[in-house]
Amino acid sequence: MTVTFEMNGSKDTEYTVQDVRNLNDFLLAKPTAEDLRGKPYDLDNDGVWSVFDLCLMKRRILEQRNMTTEFDFENKTVLLNSGYEMPILGLGTWTQDDDTAENSVYEALKDGYRLIDTAQYYGNETGVGNGIQRAIDDGIVTREEVFVTTKVMPSNYDRAYSSIDDSLERLGLDYIDLMLIHQSGSNDTEVYKALCQGVRDGKLRSIGISNYYTLDEYERVTSGGEIKPAVVQNENHPFYQNTEFQKDIAKYGTVVESWYPFGGRGHTQDLFGNETITDIAKAHGKTSAQIILRWHLQAGYVTIPGSQNPDHILENYSIFDFELTDTEMQRMAELHTGQRYENW
Repeated sequence: MTVTFEMNGSKDTEYTVQDVRNLNDFLLAKPTAEDLRGKPYDLDNDGVWSVFDLCLMKRRILEQRNMTTEFDFENKTVLLNSGYEMPILGLGTWTQDDDTAENSVYEALKDGYRLIDTAQYYGNETGVGNGIQRAIDDGIVTREEVFVTTKVMPSNYDRAYSSIDDSLERLGLDYIDLMLIHQSGSNDTEVYKALCQGVRDGKLRSIGISNYYTLDEYERVTSGGEIKPAVVQNENHPFYQNTEFQKDIAKYGTVVESWYPFGGRGHTQDLFGNETITDIAKAHGKTSAQIILRWHLQAGYVTIPGSQNPDHILENYSIFDFELTDTEMQRMAELHTGQRYENW
């Protein structure tokens, strides 16, 4: 979509995430939070505001921040290469049915979470959407404050674009903050192209991939798309840290997000009972779970621990009042074995 609105953007102009939101909403003919008259949004100097200007603006923001993916612990966010800010700690909903997910999401948002993760495969997008709407209705959050992630499941890879609309309907949303390819599979390069189209059409704000563990896999699946992944969501925990891959994709401004931050069901006690972790937990007066989650964030991993227990949901979010020392981070780094628990 291209609209006429003359105003050139200087090379010295500094843009913010709010500018991205303004221009994105303007191009989609939505109400904007600010009066846009006089805004320097014609970055390519062609006399119109367009989607290309939006792409240039996002790039300019990253350049202003030296293409870094450093976490902002004060605001609990990271700036993605899409130009949007993503909360660095969220709630995972794998294995939860609609009713459970609705309650878990509501409790999490009440406790301060602003990142919620679901997937088509989980079968709980409706429940997640209901939990978000309840929190909005009760004045806990606004839609703009909640960052929602979902994923295209393999059985929808032959209809990936239309499945975006299915997810939007189940979630009860008019856009999705982040949509991922759930895992490697047949036709996944075409699925990635469909996600890129979803961004162009205003249905998706950011896109990414999940369960791709090497730079070769990353570059293969994204080779046909004009947008680089904002996020790669993988298995990561102290026993499997995969820092080389994290460094490889940092040049694209791509952030790594950890599912199974505690090692996954059946393996949590391997980590919770680890002597190094319990020793550090004792030093800070925290639980092993809190030490593990804090390590994830300081190591540069967005993370999404799952729980339906209100006490655990609150415990998992209560990790912003302490910091691991350099020595403790090194001790955590030494726990890496290179062994994953899952093989997807």
